[in-house]
This record gives sequence, structure tokens and C-alpha cells, in this order.
Amino acid sequence: MPSTLLTAPVVEPLSLDEAKAFLRVENDDDDDVITALVAGSRIHVEAQTRRALITQSWRISTDAWPLAGRLQVRPAPLQALAAVRVYDAGGIARAIDTGVFVVDLVASALAFAPWALPAPGRTVAGIEIDVTVGYGAAAAEVPEPLRHAIRLLTAHWYENRGLVAAGTVSTLPVNVAALIAPYRVLSL
Repeated sequence: MPSTLLTAPVVEPLSLDEAKAFLRVENDDDDDVITALVAGSRIHVEAQTRRALITQSWRISTDAWPLAGRLQVRPAPLQALAAVRVYDAGGIARAIDTGVFVVDLVASALAFAPWALPAPGRTVAGIEIDVTVGYGAAAAEVPEPLRHAIRLLTAHWYENRGLVAAGTVSTLPVNVAALIAPYRVLSL
């Protein structure tokens, strides 16, 4: 089930000033680099955990309703269901009432009666579900271990900006992996 980012977060879990303080950088010469590294670190942590850290909206596309009547939302954690559309054979979208879905915020899932929903007319990506995900709109709402993983990853990338020699493997700090491990959403 592919997910497409519709609206990116408006803030990062770590401000430029916080990152510079952690890196012990006192000048403004590398502000653009540090800002990019913080964003890259957030994206990396989100990819590794399959979680959205700051509020953002995503579109989930699927070919058919799961027969079990339950759809796991990734990235997690789910905040709200915004819209659901089913496409007919002619490619026309039909809005589905979001009230027929049970939004399970704890499990980051949507529950529904699949037999009560219209089947998509197109065979590929016939269903689109728009959701709002993330821990919240402010950096303070992101769990501190994930914020610290971003600090450490930003520092690692800031200190290791050179090219990696051919034939070598560049590994991430073990402490970053340890911090994000409890937050990983595993797929079965």
C-alpha cells in the first residue's frame, strides 16, 4: 500500500538554535547545512520507524478493501481520517462518508465493514484515503528519545560530511539505532 506525502510538517522536531547548541556551533556560517541536516535526520528517523514525528497529511492508495475490515495506517501515529474516495471504472472519484470508519488512534488503524463499502472500479489504486498523522504540531510533542536521535544523527552527519571511500561502509551511530528501536513499527 503506497503512501504519498500531501502536506509536509511546518516545523522540525529540533530547531536550528537547539541543533547549533548541541553541535557547539557559535557562528551562522553553517546555518543552511545544519538546517538541511536536521530535516534529513528527521526524514531518516521517520523512515526507520515508519512514524511521522510532526503533524503531516498523507494519502494511502490501495487496490481493494482488506477483507478483514482493518487497515493499518503508515506512517503512524494516526491523528485523524480526513477523506476517503473510491474510483469507478471511468476514473471518477466518489467520496465515502468518513463516519462509516472507526478510527483507532491507539493502533493507528481504520476499522470498517468491507462488505458495506463500494468496490473500486479501477484495478490499481482504486481507493484513496487521506489521513493526518504525527505526534503533534509542536516539537515538544515528539518523544524525547526520537528528538535525541535526531540530535545525534545531525551531529554525526555534521562531523562526517566528507565522501565515503569506495569499498567502505558508512554506518550510523549505534546509539541512534538504540534510541529509535522501541518506536519502530514492524510489518508482519
